[in-house]
Amino acid sequence: MSDSTKPASEGGMRGEIQRKWGKFSAQEIAALKSKDDLVAQVQTKYALDKAQAQRDVDAFAKGRQL
Repeated sequence: MSDSTKPASEGGMRGEIQRKWGKFSAQEIAALKSKDDLVAQVQTKYALDKAQAQRDVDAFAKGRQL
């Protein structure tokens, strides 16, 4: 099964997103196209300001791409 067809809970970076930010549904994670999308979703779901959401995502991603 390729990463693009695995449910978010199975692994890879999208699975890590699900484990770190549990408020995301598998559909929301699958729809993420970039780190900017993830920042916007973290900001919305967790009521954070954009700078804090960006720091959280940057620390999580450590240079990786979605």
